[in-house]
Amino acid sequence: MAIPTQTLNSPRGPEPVGPYPHAKRVGNLLFVSGLGPRQRGQSDIPGIQRDLNGHIIDHDIAVQCRSVFENLRMVIEDAGARWEDVIDVTVFLTHIKRDFAPYNKVFAEFFAGPGKPNPTRTTVEVAALPTSIAIEVKAIVAVE
Repeated sequence: MAIPTQTLNSPRGPEPVGPYPHAKRVGNLLFVSGLGPRQRGQSDIPGIQRDLNGHIIDHDIAVQCRSVFENLRMVIEDAGARWEDVIDVTVFLTHIKRDFAPYNKVFAEFFAGPGKPNPTRTTVEVAALPTSIAIEVKAIVAVE
């Protein structure tokens, strides 16, 4: 017996940078694709500082974290799930030594404490992410 699946795209989430959906529901689980900090309809990356020639010279990881977690929340809600039901989060950082402490602080604002999901978590450093983002997040969420 095949488990029914449903492909979901959020009208508020950032446009995918490839041929994949925002999320896929399989039974009572929602699998959210990797999301970056861009906001729908915008090409600029939140928290990026550029020089006069447009080259990236620095990034503010806290700004990018807040944006990426808000994007995740929108995709989850638009898929009919609840933020409180996030089970597992995987986060990819491009500068873990520099960015882990501020990322961890923002992560706690969204995920730790009373009334928040307190998911399991994996955080890894990667050499690069698609486009010039410094963080990407993917998640698994329980759905009724």
